[in-house]
Amino acid sequence: MIAFHQNWFWVAVVSTGLVGAWGLILALLKRSAPRSFIYARWVAIASMGLQVGAGLVLYGRGIRPGNGFHVFYGIVILFTFSFAYIYRLQLERRPELGYGLLLLFVMGLGLRAWSNVG
Repeated sequence: MIAFHQNWFWVAVVSTGLVGAWGLILALLKRSAPRSFIYARWVAIASMGLQVGAGLVLYGRGIRPGNGFHVFYGIVILFTFSFAYIYRLQLERRPELGYGLLLLFVMGLGLRAWSNVG
């Protein structure tokens, strides 16, 4: 499980970064989100959710990272996704911009969590 959590980090961060940048580009070009963007954003959200879930499993098994801030950023990611769910109707007004910013923010949180491992 540790190896999965360490390796899946790259999938989660890259997918949230790419889809987030895609959303911002769509917003800047004033184009509506194609169906592929909608699917890609759910894949990116699920990949980061799986990463946080793996971290929770490890934490539950008593495996702690060297720094408490690693866990803090994982919790912030969960809260961010929770608030995004609560405000999903507002995000749907301009999904390209809203989800683009959301996913780039979550990517940044993932990178901050990774920087606090040691």
